[in-house]
Amino acid sequence: MSDESTDEILYPNRGTSGDGDDTGRVSRRTLIASSAVAGTSATAGCTGLTGGDGSGGGSGDAGPPTVFVFNTGDMTVSVIDAAADELVTTTYLGATASFPSNQYLVNQLDQDRSIAWLNVDNGVRGVDVASLSEETSFETGSGANWQEVTPDGNHLIVSAREPVHKQFRIDADPSSDTFGDVTAAINRQPEGGRGDNEGPGPCDITIHPDGEYAFVPDIYSDTLTVLSIDPFEIVTQVGVEPVVDGVDAVAPWMDTATWDGETLLVENNEGEHGTESIWDVSDPENPEELTRLTAEDNLGALPLTSEVGPDSQTAYVFTANSKDVTVVDLASGDVTGRLDLGGSAFVGTWGPAREKLYVPVQTSDEVKVIDHAAGEITATISVGSKPYGATAGNVRPDTDTASNLMATMARLGIEFSNAGTTYCIGNCACGHQL
Repeated sequence: MSDESTDEILYPNRGTSGDGDDTGRVSRRTLIASSAVAGTSATAGCTGLTGGDGSGGGSGDAGPPTVFVFNTGDMTVSVIDAAADELVTTTYLGATASFPSNQYLVNQLDQDRSIAWLNVDNGVRGVDVASLSEETSFETGSGANWQEVTPDGNHLIVSAREPVHKQFRIDADPSSDTFGDVTAAINRQPEGGRGDNEGPGPCDITIHPDGEYAFVPDIYSDTLTVLSIDPFEIVTQVGVEPVVDGVDAVAPWMDTATWDGETLLVENNEGEHGTESIWDVSDPENPEELTRLTAEDNLGALPLTSEVGPDSQTAYVFTANSKDVTVVDLASGDVTGRLDLGGSAFVGTWGPAREKLYVPVQTSDEVKVIDHAAGEITATISVGSKPYGATAGNVRPDTDTASNLMATMARLGIEFSNAGTTYCIGNCACGHQL
């Protein structure tokens, strides 16, 4: 941590981004239309879905396995071939995302209209992955947003933190007449929060694999909130008590449900080093905390996000202050190892086959590939500047000369407009500057 006050570091967006009523849709526009300081401009060319054999894809045929890495340093996206673990291209996007939807998105990224959902500006955006163009966007009234698409692809569930403290359900089906519209919302400000916070601070969002429930850690009220998707409402709230001596707040902020729906991982900003909770959610409406890991259990410092192995038995925990990944056996609740990344990494995403975990390392401009079966890092891929968020799917964009030229210019330090950039630039988590 720097010498800045804790409030300045953890809550930099307090008091910004509207009064809670600024929640209208934004008209469709291309993402990569931007102007350089030098006075030149470029827009996206017309690009199409590419099939695994290089022919036009679509019609439900799965394309080549691809990982998308969003580089916060130059607003580019790096496209990785997940079969060969090689970089295909790094192309200018004009926007970036620190926490794109990634858990169930791969199920949808193999169709004619493949929409990736990003936390951008003061809301979320739906981006057509084949053309890298914006299809829809929604301003939540908050600069700190997290989102996840339901397994069936019909809904996007959003947590919008201060100042609005709201949950949104958005129509995520691109074939729907109401695509991109808010279909339900929950105002959580009346719940209040710790200290001067005017709400509970809904942070991350993860969806139970049955698609009927979502789990929200509330950083300002030390609660785990369970939402039902339809009807969209709160069904349960569970209070969480501190376990670290001398600490009066758990501050849960990020979470991940296992593929089998039995377990939930919650990262807590508890104490100096943070903690990791393991919950039984086999009955989603009655979650029960099983154990909480601390630094004494060999947990990396300040756990931030996590991903779960394909067998639902292994967790990979990314930590803000450790240059490694903590590996946890979910059955025993024990830390079984730490994988050295050689730099700071805060998130990861599984490839479409869910065999390898791709981890953007922000401080080295690389992606480390963890082979789950081997239990080790098996590849290193160079990407753009300060990679942060990542997602995957069976579709690959066909990038044009203009966008690739802009990527080169961005890497050379030519400044483009910051319009369309994520809230999280640099080292941040759940809207917190680290």
